[in-house]
Amino acid sequence: MKVKVSRKAHFNAAHRLHNKSWDTEKNKAVFGLCSNPNYHGHNYELIVSVAGEIDPETGFVMDMKVLKDLIKEKIENALDHKNLNVEVPEFKELNPTAENIAVVIWNKLRSEIDASKELEIVLYETPRNYVTYSGE
Repeated sequence: MKVKVSRKAHFNAAHRLHNKSWDTEKNKAVFGLCSNPNYHGHNYELIVSVAGEIDPETGFVMDMKVLKDLIKEKIENALDHKNLNVEVPEFKELNPTAENIAVVIWNKLRSEIDASKELEIVLYETPRNYVTYSGE
């Protein structure tokens, strides 16, 4: 029997959507206000889900305290109150779109969670705009 458990988290971060190989006009046309050279911020909401078999000894798919601590250490400490473009190494050359942020989060957590478990990231950039990534 496969069960999915989820943990919600939150972080605030600034970013600028920008393609260095494009001129200012093309960046503005594609990314609009999100290409502001002075950056802009979001209150990101994150849902990390782990799916797998229930351990017959513990009754857990994954210990939620362990998941909470992983999210704090690997994600919140790395991204919260940061300028993603400037302060986060993964985004020095990678455009910090919600899609790319979700993939980076998944990659940061994947090696920390048992390989037999499925991992899914849902990242809300705004209350109405969100992305989902499961490693595919």
